[in-house]
Amino acid sequence: MISNSINQLKNEMIAWRHHIHAHPETAFEEVNTTQFIVEKLQSFGITELYTHFAPTGVVGIIKGQQEGRWIALRADIDALDIIEENNIDYCSTVRGKMHACGHDGHTAMLLGTAKYLSEHRNFVGTVVVIFQPAEENEGGARVMVENGLFEQFPIEAVYGIHNQPNMKLNHFYINHGPMMASYDVFEIKITGVGAHAAAPHLGKDTILTATQIVNSLQSIVSRNADPLSSLVVSITQIHSGDTWNVLPQKAVIRGTVRTFSAQVQDMAEQRIKQIATGIATAFDAKADVDYQRRYPATINYAKQADIAIAAANKVVGQENLVIDPLPSMGSEDFAFMLQKIPGVYVWLGAGKGANLHNPAFNFNDEVLATGVSYFVEIVNQELAIQELAN
Repeated sequence: MISNSINQLKNEMIAWRHHIHAHPETAFEEVNTTQFIVEKLQSFGITELYTHFAPTGVVGIIKGQQEGRWIALRADIDALDIIEENNIDYCSTVRGKMHACGHDGHTAMLLGTAKYLSEHRNFVGTVVVIFQPAEENEGGARVMVENGLFEQFPIEAVYGIHNQPNMKLNHFYINHGPMMASYDVFEIKITGVGAHAAAPHLGKDTILTATQIVNSLQSIVSRNADPLSSLVVSITQIHSGDTWNVLPQKAVIRGTVRTFSAQVQDMAEQRIKQIATGIATAFDAKADVDYQRRYPATINYAKQADIAIAAANKVVGQENLVIDPLPSMGSEDFAFMLQKIPGVYVWLGAGKGANLHNPAFNFNDEVLATGVSYFVEIVNQELAIQELAN
């Protein structure tokens, strides 16, 4: 159930969302977005604000009627390097950047929650609203955690949400464990000996070496990983050569690894290095492997998942809940927060539309009030807030 007072925020939230959508900023460049958020929070009467946990982004403190426990609600605020293809009156005004993942909607949703809570402080404890930058690729959550977010404030649990197009509109999807996979990247630099294409015997062929490595890397999933575990090894780039008649001296392979298990992660890293260096040696070439662990897996805590289920049930009803859905092999830097304190990350179905990271994606404004109601009910569950006022 969505209260009248939250429904009354809908038009404001839509206006905020459309403004943010029209003015996208990417990782750690969200200066104007952060300023917009700060001005809105101040206009709500939220004056205890902090901007030092990352180059951009803001943390706001909303205190209830009495001292008590602390919880946090988080939204990501950054856009992507994509050329927008929508024909809407609030289309991106920045060529090559757009909100293609719905972070504009997440930001508007948390702003709506902050406004509601600032006007209805009938709860015991403190709510921290975290507007986090740089979720896309740059790990803004990691930066905020490393800069002492959870040391400065005694936050006991953190809650995140993400819109999901092509999942049932206003349905909540909540897992008690793995929700999103880890995200690792690797680069294999192959060095051989360049030669004329007519005299391959005088060189050490890096392209032949690279293709053998690419083929063999697929055996990690099929022959090294337990069939009951989840692992995806994807080659996403191969670069080599500049002309028709030269065997190039260098080649580069890049790719990603995704799993839910630290043990599988360790195995995959070891095997990639063994396979690449071993095959290169067999072809009388050299392979140097750079393996980076970007994002850990997003693993929900069971207790907070139950709290989220109770909150979502209040908002949309049991028939609109999907409990323990199949997790995604995509990744999310909210995982860094969950490594530090308990919490839960949920999906909110946004109905039919272009998929995330597509140039035609546009956040569905119909889920804004649902998201605010969910966040408010989380506060209700955690901090004994009274029933939503009408």
